[in-house]
Amino acid sequence: MLSPAAVVFDLDGTLVDSRGDIVAALNHALLATKRQPLPAIAIVGLIGDGARALVARAAQIPENSDDADELVRLFVEYYERHPVDLSRWAPGAVQALEELTEIHELRLAICTNKHRSTTDAVLGALGVRTRFAAIYGGGDGPERKPAPGPLLAVAERLGVSPKDLVMVGDGLQDVECARRAGARCVAVAAGFTPRSQLLAGRPDVIVDTLADLPGVVRRWREATAKFSVRG
Repeated sequence: MLSPAAVVFDLDGTLVDSRGDIVAALNHALLATKRQPLPAIAIVGLIGDGARALVARAAQIPENSDDADELVRLFVEYYERHPVDLSRWAPGAVQALEELTEIHELRLAICTNKHRSTTDAVLGALGVRTRFAAIYGGGDGPERKPAPGPLLAVAERLGVSPKDLVMVGDGLQDVECARRAGARCVAVAAGFTPRSQLLAGRPDVIVDTLADLPGVVRRWREATAKFSVRG
């Protein structure tokens, strides 16, 4: 494998614990369409495949229905107005971003199924949007994770091979996307997916929190450098 040139983060559950704002936006959309709101624990289990899948699952309707269109509109409009009212950084996220930024010629990117406009709203509200050399959000292309297309698009935007990427996420969508794209994958156990499920997906590495991530990236870089010298 090549030395990592970029670390690509999932957003919800990985960099940001966004459960509170997702729950608030979804229940707003449900109530606005005269549907019953759902408990937070039920909504969290539906997160991971983007806004359209989320609202369709919550309302038990087809993703391609007109009702889903209306729910997505209401969900996104509310979320854009309240991107981080209830959200907070995931454990170790700020430390990881700071340490990774200091690694020579290592770039950072975002690859998320979250709707692009709400992705931009969250990153902007947190003041970190400019830290990322490439951002791929829901609706930016025809595919969503676990398909490889989103990560391949990030590689293209960065001008590197997918093998140069390290995908970091808390879901099986991230693990499968990385595998299919030919990238490394680090799974984060502190997110929305239980550790046992992440282990079943067989990521390259699993870390307890993002605080452990810079060390993993440095070891991969050092191992590649030693191999290159020996070769």
